[in-house]
Amino acid sequence: MTSHRRLATTRLLPVLLIGALALAGCTGPKASGPLPGAHQQADTRDGPLRIAVVSHSTPGDAFWNVVQNGAEQAGRDLDVEVQYQADPDPGNQAKLVDNAIAQGADGLVVSLGSPEAMRTSVTNAVAAGIPVITINAGEEVSAAFGAITHVGQSEKVAGTAAGQRFSQAGKRKLLCVIHQAGVETLAQRCDGARGGFTSGEVIDLQVDINNPTDAQSRIKGALQSDPSVDGVLTLNPQVAANAVNAVRESGSRAAVSTFDLNGDVVASIQAGELLFAVDQQQYEQGYLPVVFLKLFLDNANTVGGGEPVYTGPGFVDKSTVDVVGEYARRGTR
Repeated sequence: MTSHRRLATTRLLPVLLIGALALAGCTGPKASGPLPGAHQQADTRDGPLRIAVVSHSTPGDAFWNVVQNGAEQAGRDLDVEVQYQADPDPGNQAKLVDNAIAQGADGLVVSLGSPEAMRTSVTNAVAAGIPVITINAGEEVSAAFGAITHVGQSEKVAGTAAGQRFSQAGKRKLLCVIHQAGVETLAQRCDGARGGFTSGEVIDLQVDINNPTDAQSRIKGALQSDPSVDGVLTLNPQVAANAVNAVRESGSRAAVSTFDLNGDVVASIQAGELLFAVDQQQYEQGYLPVVFLKLFLDNANTVGGGEPVYTGPGFVDKSTVDVVGEYARRGTR
């Protein structure tokens, strides 16, 4: 498929989704009462549906900016009021969910970076009749918490595939850089890479994404202290830039790859500084839950059949980066 046809298909997606929603609302008999499982407030309040999106990200995180773009674009396309909020502290994130309940949100989209810290708030939302969709993190507990589905990728499967790619590239020692302590999905990525990297050893390195200078220094130090490290896997695009600089400064010849995509990652792949990026298409993690909640609240539709809706993993390398890069630069990949 040419890039022109890919772009045309992408532009048609919102149109097709909106058409489906219009048909759902305009054909067949209208329900005489509230739909089963739907939030009762949706049937009585004036104005558009209100959906709260609450993530565990740090403000301004490049990855989550794309999730926010997707959610807010879906809101514009579907005439839904979307409020996006984020806090990396699990306790503060739980309070944001509690606030959404108190303010009468019609639907909730939430990432579960620290599931146990979020359990009470999420189950309280469900008990209040607010349909919940989990995204990005929390696949394993999503159904148990009462969510109607999960949208994201399997982090272990993605990590395994990344490890396999490093093995296929002939690497023997891989450094997996974890940038945020206590987030289960990041550990799952490194554990998956460890399982897929059959040609050698995987070593974890903890850094702090909020201190990029120190993160770069720690990666550089790890490469200098162990010259046998010939591969670096970062779990975030911002940290990928630190790793590329660390490789250059240390004189290492290690190949660097990363999870997730942004414009800088695209440029680094094109320049040969990154081997590949694991793309979980996070725009969909923002866009699709708003669509799914709109369909659920308006027409009692569900998706997934009890299974997660996967948005990845995909891989972006030199063979695909020019096409995907066009979308990353506009903030949708």
